[in-house]
Amino acid sequence: MKNSGLLLLLFVLFSACENKEEAIEIKKTNFENKYVSDLDVSKLEEGATYLPVYSHVYQMHGNNNLYLTITTSLRNTSPSESIYILNADYYDTSGKKIRRYIKKPIEIKPLETVEIIIEQIDKEGGSGANFIFDWAVKDTKNLPLFEAVMISTYGQQGVSFTTKGVQIFK
Repeated sequence: MKNSGLLLLLFVLFSACENKEEAIEIKKTNFENKYVSDLDVSKLEEGATYLPVYSHVYQMHGNNNLYLTITTSLRNTSPSESIYILNADYYDTSGKKIRRYIKKPIEIKPLETVEIIIEQIDKEGGSGANFIFDWAVKDTKNLPLFEAVMISTYGQQGVSFTTKGVQIFK
């Protein structure tokens, strides 16, 4: 009887420690319903923003990588005017363009946020990945805001941090 109780206790302990990953569907923005076909950029002020992101960070003296999910937020800070994102290009640590997320100009309505999610299994960017966003606005009082949240959880531990974009001049 003692052995069966001990076996039951061990079974409960081992099954509680089992790392069960469920398939979770990540909601991604459908940019096709945001495309603007008749945009006259000549009547707008254009700009560009650099946003650093990290698809992994180093741990344990740089010998191991901790892979991260990246949520990139493209935010319209204007309460009254739309902004337009002309390009969203993703680069790896060496500066090589990996992919373009926005192929045609999109409109982001007043106070709206659009997200680009790079899943944890996408390891192409590296520790020095970044985005460059080309954008256009009617009025430069309220410029777009670009931020990223990187997060990873493993077992009972997790790490998360944010970055903010800076305007650049091309």
